[in-house]
Amino acid sequence: MLKFGTGTRLILAGLLAIAANTVGFAGFPVQAQERAALPVAREARLAGDEERTRFVMDVDRMVAFRIFALPDPYRVVIDLPELDFAGADGIENEGRGLVSAYRYGKFAPGKSRIVLDANGPFKIDKSFVLEPVDTQPARLVIDLVPASHRDFIRDIALAPAPEADKSVPADIAKATETPLMPVPPGGAAGRKPLIVVDAGHGGVDPGAKGKSGTLEKDIVLAVAKKFAESLELTGRYRVTMTREDDTFVRLGDRVQIAREAEASLLISIHADAIRYAGISGATVYTRSDKASDRASQMLADRENRADLIAGVDLSEESDEVAGILFDLARRETRHFSTLFGKGLVDQFRGKVKLIKNPLRSARFHVLGAPDVPSVLVEIGYLTNERDEKVMKSDEWREKVVGAMVESVNNYFGRGVAQKVN
Repeated sequence: MLKFGTGTRLILAGLLAIAANTVGFAGFPVQAQERAALPVAREARLAGDEERTRFVMDVDRMVAFRIFALPDPYRVVIDLPELDFAGADGIENEGRGLVSAYRYGKFAPGKSRIVLDANGPFKIDKSFVLEPVDTQPARLVIDLVPASHRDFIRDIALAPAPEADKSVPADIAKATETPLMPVPPGGAAGRKPLIVVDAGHGGVDPGAKGKSGTLEKDIVLAVAKKFAESLELTGRYRVTMTREDDTFVRLGDRVQIAREAEASLLISIHADAIRYAGISGATVYTRSDKASDRASQMLADRENRADLIAGVDLSEESDEVAGILFDLARRETRHFSTLFGKGLVDQFRGKVKLIKNPLRSARFHVLGAPDVPSVLVEIGYLTNERDEKVMKSDEWREKVVGAMVESVNNYFGRGVAQKVN
């Protein structure tokens, strides 16, 4: 049994797997991992009380992992090689003791993440992997004990920075190097317009959850794939997706994908959740510093927490810094965004149910690119039983995708493809 304190810890406990050349983590060959079956997570659970809380996840073999703590809010983050979670029960599970909730999923290609939300400051007292014995699988074990806020912050300050966080300054610096020039409808240099289709949430961040268990990340990925395919079939556009599988993508990275590709349009697809189960229908959002209404602001606040949900806090997006320096470009971009948003609402009318006042605005981070026209489409409410049911329907998806494709066609065919002065 290995014992470790708070802070980043790398546990190289997969000696058998390493010998077989199958672990693509911490410098081990990725190609070998791809050839072998993924480690399978069997079950996750919490035990104990507020004096000591233990998190346990069963895995079918020994795995390497790295663990660290984050404040505001208090979280434990465990990074692992990619796992198959098909055998594990539940996402965003209810808490116990010092843990209010936990979730897990794919975080990036070849990488999975577990996030434990804590009720208050804590100390990681133990973190280790037990070897499999007889019929018992390997077990990842994390023990938490209470601590003062001062001790929590001190332990974080003394711990080495997680490798995954070292790229943040470089990302911010890189963003300021990207030229800020709004890409007008029609694309650049005579090429076909490039459309970025963004499926919200993903991986360790499941998004909203319907009463029957439907996850937002699954619904929006299915719609996004169908939309991207339909756009490509027109032969008029180039199409890029921010994610094509159940992978977490940071909000800043979604924006950067569109900016670096010099996209003509970014369309982010989501499925809303609200405490009032009677509300249903689609909504189209554009970016603004001041929300059009309180409900829009609340939704933006929830969507902007995606990085926090996944254990990464990048609330200060790099494009925000660049946008301040190029206010004119940003205003032109928002003009195009509103133009497309209005057209999309018009296409939805009579085909897809809309909420009252369906064109709204708020400060969504994913719409923050100052040089790429962007809209966020909430295709319905997973908290509404009718919406949850129709969102699974192929017939309904055909209507939604058809309306979205037609709105794109109209947008690029309105004679507004001239150069922006």
